[in-house]
Amino acid sequence: YRLLDLCGATDTLIGDADGIYHPGLFNDRLLLGLKGTMSEAELHVLRARLNGGIRNKAERGELRRGLPIGLVFGEADGEVLLDPDEAIQGAIQTIFDRFSEMGSARRVWLHFRSEGLLFPSRQHRRADIRWVTPTYTKIHEVLTNHVYAGVYIYGRTRFERFVDDNGNVRKRIRKRPQSEWPVFIRDHH
Repeated sequence: YRLLDLCGATDTLIGDADGIYHPGLFNDRLLLGLKGTMSEAELHVLRARLNGGIRNKAERGELRRGLPIGLVFGEADGEVLLDPDEAIQGAIQTIFDRFSEMGSARRVWLHFRSEGLLFPSRQHRRADIRWVTPTYTKIHEVLTNHVYAGVYIYGRTRFERFVDDNGNVRKRIRKRPQSEWPVFIRDHH
């Protein structure tokens, strides 16, 4: 509305596919306001439909999201398979085997370090695999990642808007308690 006020005060016309409007005239300003309201409503409906489609796909376990090292998507919707690279499969299996034997993520990490074993790593989904010395954090992530257990989860976090101390609107991610996760499918893959 500030822009419409400025256009009306400077006799600037606004045009679209339907016509040309002078924001200084009551009827034209009313029509521009109505068009703006309708556009906002349309955007709301489109956003709701898109979010609903994403949610429905997630509820079926078919929404493709990033997979950890050692797992890849199959051809069918929601299909998750082991990585065909046997070296990668072996590294992941070694972590789980050593954990069942030793009972501690730290001891698994120390075993990898003492034996000089490497771990597959990738910066992002399309990057090449690099073999690196694993960190404790990486070993712990493998052991606690729900995807390796065959569980499909969607909605563990939510975006929140808040006003900071300076009055700026900011966004942050908040973790939800497990009881509030909208999608939790055991034995998905």
